[in-house]
Amino acid sequence: MSNLPVKVTQSTLFFRRLLAAVFSSSLLIPNFGIQPAQAQLGEYCHLSPTAAQSKENLRILALRGNLDAQKRYQQLLKQQAKELQDCRNRTWPQIQAVWLRLYPCDMQPGILDKTMDRIVNLGYNQVNLEVFYDGRVLLPAASNPTIWPSVISTPGSQKVDLLTTAINKARQRGLKVYAWMYTVNFGYSYARRPDREGAIARNGKGQTSLYVVDNGTQVFIDPYNLQAKRDYYQMVQEIVRRRPDGLLFDYVRYPRQAGSDSIATKVTDLWLFTTATQEALFRRAQNNKGLDLIRRFLSKGYITAADIAEVDQLYPQEQEPLWQGRTLSAAQKSIINPIDKQPLLQWDLWQLAVAHAMQGILDFVALASHPAQEQGIPSGVVFFPEGNQTLGQGYDSRLQPWDRFPSTMQWHPMAYANCGDVSCIVSQVQRVVSMAKPGTQIIPALAGKWGESISNRPSLEVQMQALRQFAPQIKGVSHFAYSWQYPEHDGDRKFCRNN
Repeated sequence: MSNLPVKVTQSTLFFRRLLAAVFSSSLLIPNFGIQPAQAQLGEYCHLSPTAAQSKENLRILALRGNLDAQKRYQQLLKQQAKELQDCRNRTWPQIQAVWLRLYPCDMQPGILDKTMDRIVNLGYNQVNLEVFYDGRVLLPAASNPTIWPSVISTPGSQKVDLLTTAINKARQRGLKVYAWMYTVNFGYSYARRPDREGAIARNGKGQTSLYVVDNGTQVFIDPYNLQAKRDYYQMVQEIVRRRPDGLLFDYVRYPRQAGSDSIATKVTDLWLFTTATQEALFRRAQNNKGLDLIRRFLSKGYITAADIAEVDQLYPQEQEPLWQGRTLSAAQKSIINPIDKQPLLQWDLWQLAVAHAMQGILDFVALASHPAQEQGIPSGVVFFPEGNQTLGQGYDSRLQPWDRFPSTMQWHPMAYANCGDVSCIVSQVQRVVSMAKPGTQIIPALAGKWGESISNRPSLEVQMQALRQFAPQIKGVSHFAYSWQYPEHDGDRKFCRNN
């Protein structure tokens, strides 16, 4: 058919204008004035379904190239950002965050806008955006100097900076963005490199985390290894260069093990059997006796009275075996017989080994947060409330010393306990509150869904009401995860289904 000119009549112009009005925000937002925030936002600052659908209609029109819709959509985002800020300022909790993972499909036009809009619709004012996970980093392939592959590896997308785009689109809507990253868990891609083999954590049974974690994707590194530190530090620097509003460090621990291995009771259970970790441990010795006994304890898992007697003969000029943190009372110093000394020394060596493993985690977090600290960007640590427990004479295998994390960092306890009601969740947060120094910012992470229970967990409303009742001083809460709130949309994004 030939392209014939179309005569534009007055009735045609009227019809076009009418259509534009119907699909513009002029009818979605009354012209007699912007509605006050309380008329738009309900409890927990949720946007009404009608207002949310109106915004979605406008987004679709804008995506299709309607210039008037694009302008009105941007105006609406700005208006709702102000409404959200006002609502959160007067509504507990002041920080309401959601955890979000991005996929390569999120590069498609309009997808990030739809995702961020839905986050705002649920009253969130912060997104904890996953930037390093499963051995991949959310950096453009063309400008990724790290040792890890990029999340976005689609041909032709080498220059796509999804992290920067997500930060910009979030801020446009009044959302803060915290870069959420795995820490001691470097991912399977790291383990595949022969030149990094020495950086992988190893226990006294000759195992790496690949052997003790069921899914085979988690690879925990030796936090004392210099190469691992350099690799991670470089990655954090690249993330900080995108200027997120904060950093969140997850997997700040050793592997979680199953069954009887879930409790570390002997030195071979600990992740001390790499060169860098052992060299650092030996440096904790403060005399020759101390160093010799540390070596014997590490090699055998115990020391005997004969070991003590032999060390006494080797270094007669020294008194007691000494290492960092070992102090002795006068009564303990008076014990001369190696047989009597053995239980005390073996216990002290066990405590040293555990403390050394935990200190590696603490040192690594301090190093990892340094680039952000230099830029005045806040950091937080994500942890399990039970990850630091002592169990008899043993320790939780994760050896997560969260009670010794700096109080200058945000604490994000994962209150994921599941007992059918809120009691166990509240108990977990209560434990963290009781052990935190005054002034520590605690932002519990809750797992659940709005308006309904899921996997035997109470709804988010029920969980949050319980938290507020016992700990009103807590000003922030986060929800795991976006995929739980919008499972269908998360699947669409993951598999590039039509959005």
